[in-house]
Amino acid sequence: MPYHAPMKTVAETAIFQRYASEVWLDAERIEFINWIAANPEAGDLIRGSGGCRKVRWASTGQGKRGGARGIYFNASTDTIWLLIVYKKAQFDNLPTSFLAALKQGIEDAL
Repeated sequence: MPYHAPMKTVAETAIFQRYASEVWLDAERIEFINWIAANPEAGDLIRGSGGCRKVRWASTGQGKRGGARGIYFNASTDTIWLLIVYKKAQFDNLPTSFLAALKQGIEDAL
């Protein structure tokens, strides 16, 4: 009998919400949220960010390479914090200091 881990709660930061509305339609955003809730260890760890992860996500008609990048923090609680999403063309890489500051703000609020 297969074991299915329970899905985690997903919280969107204000920055994530702002950029998500520029990157995705509502249905695409909800699809990403549901997927990340079921796959909390997905993506690559971002070195120097304090535990943030980056997921490549296909955008309509572009595939993963030209699609969106979602950055999130899987807190030790049952919550995944979506930090920011952006199109690959918007940013090459975000500074790890920026990501670490976002993550620290979440930890301070917990």
